[in-house]
Amino acid sequence: MRRFVLWALALGLLAGLAACGGKGTAPTAAPAEQSMETQAPEQAPAQAAVEPAKEIVFFNWSEYIDPEVYDLFEQETGIKVIEDNFSSNEELLAKLKGGVTGYAVIVPSDYMVNIMIQEGLLAELNHDNIPNLKNLAEEWRNVPFDPGNKYCVPYQWGTTGIGYLSDQIDEPQSWAVLFDPNPDAPWYGRATMLDDARESFAAALIYLGYDPNTTDEAQLQEARDLLIKAKAGLSGYDSDTYEDLLASGENLLAHGWSGDFLVAQEDNENIAYTIPQEGGVIWVDNLCIPMSASPEEKLAGEMFINFILRPDIGAKISEYNYYASPNAEAEKLLPEDFLNDPTVYPPQEVRAKLHFLKPVGEAEALYQRLWDEVKAAP
Repeated sequence: MRRFVLWALALGLLAGLAACGGKGTAPTAAPAEQSMETQAPEQAPAQAAVEPAKEIVFFNWSEYIDPEVYDLFEQETGIKVIEDNFSSNEELLAKLKGGVTGYAVIVPSDYMVNIMIQEGLLAELNHDNIPNLKNLAEEWRNVPFDPGNKYCVPYQWGTTGIGYLSDQIDEPQSWAVLFDPNPDAPWYGRATMLDDARESFAAALIYLGYDPNTTDEAQLQEARDLLIKAKAGLSGYDSDTYEDLLASGENLLAHGWSGDFLVAQEDNENIAYTIPQEGGVIWVDNLCIPMSASPEEKLAGEMFINFILRPDIGAKISEYNYYASPNAEAEKLLPEDFLNDPTVYPPQEVRAKLHFLKPVGEAEALYQRLWDEVKAAP
């Protein structure tokens, strides 16, 4: 969800990128047999340099980038960016594994990056086309799920906790507000949880005192039962509009991502955000290029990633979506009150209680099966 850079001049000099067949195109028919008189000499023609695609599709989370960034990128490069949206990492994975093509840049979270690498779904980045990688803070240059940023570039990071209307209810201290539903509580029936298997299971597991990355089936079944119990006090599962429902006053409580609640404060100043005392999730979303992208799309995608890594563009994106930037140079352009906001940059004592979600191998199927059971329960 980031910054894009224009260097048409420099990229015009890139001539060594191999041109393979574009995705979604039919194989070229073999030429008819030529006569000896018209047959071309047995000499391989010079391979043309790859030109960036004139239009690319950015598969992103909703409302996660300032739309003006697209206009700025197009003005500088002539490349038009079309945005498509997904609601969860699992939806993104399912689309790519199902053979859906046409995306030049995607935005998976940390644990999903590792899964996609193992599945062979991501293309290696050409760092020569992304010189603004140097702007990343040291912390984000060698992340454990993608050492050396071989496949992806960190985009934004944040936390998962609880948003609430501070003028109507007190600050929630525990995940118990969701997992111990009380019909007398004002938020009973006016609360949502993320429609996201790993995030929702993480909240339940953390509340139970378990590792949110556990593969222990008994612990996961206990978490499933807790999530089913919580359904009595929920109005539904929602990863797209939960902050809007809170801002309108339709709901009083929501499990969700930090920046979404801060953005929603523009519509309702009473929205507040907290991380329960048991802890929560910390995550980083990443800019990656699917293996299915054509060479032209890949080059344009790398130009787009480089543009997002520009300090002014990175700062613009963070000021739009209220998430922390992994871009050290962009942070220098952000206001002090933004950098000192504990909702955006949690203090160390809070961060010590936060957990990254990690790949769980074959247990991914178990998580999904149990989540399906949660969703199907009355």
